[in-house]
Amino acid sequence: MEAHIDAAKPVPKRRWTRLLVTRRALLRIGVLLAVLVLLVLGLGWYGTAMPGRSYRGALPALTAEQKTLATELEGHVRVLAGEIGARSMFWPTKQAQSAKYLRDQLRGAGYAEVHETFAERGGRTPNLEVVLTGTKPGLACVVIGAHYDAYQGTPGADDNASGCAGVLEIARMMAGSPGERTVRFVLFTNEEPPTFQTSNMGSLVYAKDLQQRGINVHAMLSLESIGYYRTEAGSQKYPLAGLGQVYPDTGDFIAFVGDLGSRSLVRRAIGTFREHAKFPSEGVALPGDIAGVGWSDHWAFWQTGVEAIMVTGTAPFRNPNYHKETDTPETLDYGRMSRVVEGLAEVVRDLAKE
Repeated sequence: MEAHIDAAKPVPKRRWTRLLVTRRALLRIGVLLAVLVLLVLGLGWYGTAMPGRSYRGALPALTAEQKTLATELEGHVRVLAGEIGARSMFWPTKQAQSAKYLRDQLRGAGYAEVHETFAERGGRTPNLEVVLTGTKPGLACVVIGAHYDAYQGTPGADDNASGCAGVLEIARMMAGSPGERTVRFVLFTNEEPPTFQTSNMGSLVYAKDLQQRGINVHAMLSLESIGYYRTEAGSQKYPLAGLGQVYPDTGDFIAFVGDLGSRSLVRRAIGTFREHAKFPSEGVALPGDIAGVGWSDHWAFWQTGVEAIMVTGTAPFRNPNYHKETDTPETLDYGRMSRVVEGLAEVVRDLAKE
């Protein structure tokens, strides 16, 4: 039965009051919902809007230089994840063998002096650092690094022999050609559990050491799991369901990831990468406590107030071999990896400018 108001009869004052209150409440709810929607859209734009465009379409044939780089990258990965294999605080001999290999490679790339810093616990293998002194050494420096330990007993080809190989080759490419800013190439120990995000995480030890010595850092890039790619639909996952509406569902891109405080670095790095590399790339700045956003050595530099980002193939959100015995050298795509590393060398060169 429909209710109606008889126009001939005045509506009681109390009823008018109830109607007005109800309308005001609905209006307030509507305004609040609109504000929330605008905030969500604004935050989404703030975190995902990136300069330039990601490369799309078939990849061009590898250049002669990229083929040579791919061979070098594969060689590093096959030593670390193949010949040496499991390397961590639980396998100290293999971890020490990895450190020796990396130290020798850095020296062979043209860096005579390799600096070392140690964590108090969690093994005695050091962080390894070489320095390309800038033409204006008083400027804040750039740090590019990767961890060389692997998850408990696994070969760790993608995680993270791939990142180490990238750092080695970028250091080699830049040797003898400094920019205005000093660049520090670092290979970190103790990134994996149980030292992950603890005081004995190698990158945190290193970041605090820089801070204590009064060495200012302009930007930090962490190379994390950069060798695994897939081209089939549905091969890429995300920590938040909404991200899948914004980003591709194929795992064929390299990602630039930072917290909200590092948004400007994410934008600068991916913008430079897109200028120089014909390779798919995506960038995002999100709250640091979202799963995956802080899962590498860049997290350590956030603790000392430094803008720091992770360059990654997204590891567990793409690679089914993550933290497994199947994370072997044969599973990586060294051609794609060479394109990424070549582009990242340009990113580091750009960051080294005043």
